[in-house]
Formats: sequence, structure tokens, C-alpha cells
Amino acid sequence: MTGYLKRLVSSLAAYQVADVVSKFIAVLLLPVYTRYVNPAGYGVVELLANGVILISILVRLGVIESFLRFYFSDEDQDRRDALARRSIALLLATTTVAAIPLTLAAVPLSKVVLGYHDPTTFRIAVLGMWSFTNLELAYALLRVDERLRLYAMASLSNVLLTIAASLVLVVGLGDGARGLLLGNYGATTVVLFALWIALRHRLRPRPGRVERMAELMRFGLPTVPAEASVYALSIVDRYYIFHHRSPGLAGLYSIAVKLAGAVAFIVRAFQYAWPPLAYSVSDDAEAGRLYGLVTTYYLLVSGLVVAALTLLGRWILRLLAAPSFYDAYKALPWVALGWAMYGLWVVFLVIAGRAKVTTRNFPASLAGLAANVVLLLLLVGPLGIAGAGIALCGAYVVMLTVMHLLTRHVFPVDFEWLRLTQLVLVVGGMAAAGNLLLPTHGALGLLARLVVLAAIGPVLLATGFAHTAELRQARVLLARVRRAYPPAAGSES
Repeated sequence: MTGYLKRLVSSLAAYQVADVVSKFIAVLLLPVYTRYVNPAGYGVVELLANGVILISILVRLGVIESFLRFYFSDEDQDRRDALARRSIALLLATTTVAAIPLTLAAVPLSKVVLGYHDPTTFRIAVLGMWSFTNLELAYALLRVDERLRLYAMASLSNVLLTIAASLVLVVGLGDGARGLLLGNYGATTVVLFALWIALRHRLRPRPGRVERMAELMRFGLPTVPAEASVYALSIVDRYYIFHHRSPGLAGLYSIAVKLAGAVAFIVRAFQYAWPPLAYSVSDDAEAGRLYGLVTTYYLLVSGLVVAALTLLGRWILRLLAAPSFYDAYKALPWVALGWAMYGLWVVFLVIAGRAKVTTRNFPASLAGLAANVVLLLLLVGPLGIAGAGIALCGAYVVMLTVMHLLTRHVFPVDFEWLRLTQLVLVVGGMAAAGNLLLPTHGALGLLARLVVLAAIGPVLLATGFAHTAELRQARVLLARVRRAYPPAAGSES
């Protein structure tokens, strides 16, 4: 079990490098961008960027999910290479076929999506759909091979190119929201072509090695409506606020989403690292124990980050954003919690994938989407963007509950329900109480909230959260760190 956890941590580290750098630099540049792009402009960027991902889910036909699942079902490297070639060719064809009519119909479609004609910005988003979708499969190939260094280099290059291009277009040329989109998707396209060149030895056609795609489609296609529903669940709030309230309010909500990226980068790294490892465990009983343990650790890490954003969100916004964006703090805790709950959904997707019952994903995701729409209609009016965040979390509760009921008998997982409940009560309770009861401004309020945040770990330990074996392993790791980094001479009395 320890070996699997070490592999997971190593993969997470590689997948987080680019996201850590991206989020760090994005935070540093937030005071710049919020002065060159108004809230309405941010609303446009978020609307189109999320539309790109939604269309991407539809046009890839479950190819990436099938590739990840079946790559480990065959040990023959030639057949693995053939699977990669056919998957990439199929995805290139579907994205190109989808991009052509979208590009040609950019004038009327931009009016439908944005409420006004802006075909140039819409066509940039179409480019993003094409390059983003194909890059996701190229990244998947690196993940299954555990080529962590190349993955980190490619993703980090994507981040740095995006930032450089965005600064030139937004700050230098004053291109606003359009510049943000073009900087992002232009960099993605460059990195995609660079990866295709780097992987050309894996992708070069070889005669006599054509694998069957029917089984892949039977596995992958049922995941499409489910994944599209889940993603629609996560973006319908922004679409609703943009069109039924105001683009400016949608921009405030988008800034909350951006700052919740501290949770999002954990979730994305987990989403990339977890499925290849989870599918590689051949023994079902061992896999069931591993899935339960990883769920506990994931909730611990993501929960602490959500607690930090809940307690400190007001100060973060005052430090980083222009004054017109300060009210985004109202949605920040809920959006962060929604991201954390999406990571739990990834656990259930792997359970369904392992049991090959991916048709059960859609009823759960559809229930979540329906709950989100109903809650949006009920809560956004009286609560504004906070209501949209609460609706998102409520939808995830419904979706996760239904998914657990549908999968618990097809593949049993040893979820640590006692420790999961303890995390919710201690981490969630202390964060909520601190946010409601402590001062909301000034040095005293900041200090009090930092004390509450720092106290969460000791309270978990005092209430018996950690197992004896985990404490023993932690002491071993601490001793290794001390041996590797001894105190400098003269630092001890």
C-alpha cells in the first residue's frame, strides 16, 4: 500500500508543478489584469473558456477515458502504441470536423453565446476547443507512461508561454478579454505541436498493427453524457448569472473561481495522477482498501485548503484584486468547496470504470445538474453569487450520493466513514465558525483567523484522527528529514 501511495505522490508532484507556477504567477498578475480587464470582460472570458471545455467533452467521444482504461489491459508495447495512434487520429478527426462549422457560423453563434456579435473572439475559442482537446490526449499518453519530467516540462512551458503572450496582448496592446483568450489558446496550440513532434516515434504508423475500436467506444461513449452533465453543472451558474443577472456579476463570480484555484490545482493533479494508478492495481481487495485510504487523504488536504480560503478570503481579495472585485469573497468559500467535492467525484468515476459500469455515471450526473438548476433559481435571487456557490455544492452532494448508491454493490470500497465524518465536523466546523464569528477586517481579525486555521491540525490529532501506523510513519519521515538536513553549526545552544 505504501508503494502505491509513493507513486501517487510522485505523480501528483509532477502534475502540480505547472499548476503551482501558474496559480502563483496568476495571483501575482491579478492586480494587473483586474485593472486592464473589467468585471464584464472577465465574465466573457470565463463563459467562453468553460464553453470550450464543454464542447471538448462532447467531441472527444470518451476517447481519452477509454485510452486510459484499456492502456493497462495489454502488456504488448506495439499494441499500446497502436492504441495511442488510433486514439490520437480519431480525436484529431472529430475536433477538426467540429471546428469547421463552428468557425463558419461564428457570427450568429457569438450572438447566441455572448448576447452580441463578436466572431473574432468566438473563433479564438474554437481554436481553443481544437488545441485543448488534442493536448489533453497527448498529456494522457505521458501520464500512462509516467513520463513525469516531460509532462512537467510541457505543462510548465504552456503556462509560461500563456503568461508572456497574455501580458503582451492585454497590457501591451490593450486587447482586454480577447487578449486573455488568445494568449491562452495560442500557447496551447504551440505546446500541442511540440508534443506531437516529441512523441513522433510512438505515433509513426506501422503496418499490421490495427487494434479494434469497438470495445473502446462501448466503454467511452457512455461516459460522454455523464461528463458533459457534470461539467455543465459546474458552469451553468456562470451562464445563468451572465445572462440573467449581469456580465459584471459574472465577472465577480469568475474571480472567486480563479482564487479557488488553490483547490483546483490539487483536484486537477489528483484527476491526472489517480486513474492510471488506480487502474494499475490488479487485486480488487487491495484496490478497495487503497481507494478508501486515498479518499481520506484527499479530503484532508483539499479540506484544509478550503478552510484557509474560507477564513482568509477577504484579505486575499483586498491584497490581490482591484476594489471593484472585492465582493467576490461572498462566493469564494462555496466555490472552493465545490472544487473539493469534484475530486470526490473522480474517485467514483474510477470505481465505475474499474467495474466497467460507466452507464451509471449519467443518472448521477443528471441528478446533480437538475439539482443545480433548481437551486440556482431559488438561491441566486436572494443571495447573489453566494447563492450560486451554495447551489453548486448542493448539486455535488446530490450527485455524489446517487453515484455512491449506484456503485457500492458493483465494486466495494473500504471508505473510512468515521474519519471522513471527523474531517467534515472538525475542518468544516472550525472554518465555518471562524468565518461567522471572528472579525472580518483588520489585523486582529486576520490574526484570529490564522490561529483558528493553525489549530485545525492539532484538534484532528487530539480527537484521534491519525492511525498509529500513520503516526509511526510520520515520525520515520521526520527523522529522515532531520538526517538529510541537520541543523547548521552554532544553531543550537
